[in-house]
Amino acid sequence: MDKRTIAVSLVMGISLLWFDASDAKTPQQTDDQIRQRIIDDSVASYPGVCACPFNSARNGSSCGRRSAWSKQGGYAPVCYKKEISKQQVEEWRNDHQA
Repeated sequence: MDKRTIAVSLVMGISLLWFDASDAKTPQQTDDQIRQRIIDDSVASYPGVCACPFNSARNGSSCGRRSAWSKQGGYAPVCYKKEISKQQVEEWRNDHQA
């Protein structure tokens, strides 16, 4: 074999290894990580800045009782991990499998 054939073979072999590694499943997210993703998605989908009590209003003050989460009716964003059931975590996991 000449040097060029060896180089091409080497590049092809490395490429195959790289593609096999990229096909490997990513580690499963923990329930806690999924709960945080659900919260992040919920807050991001809220049209204003005060989805949750811990968010900051435009003037920099804490949203507190002005938040959508604190008010009855209307939007009901998910703000805390304790609000998310094991079943909701499993549903999220099933809906977001690669």
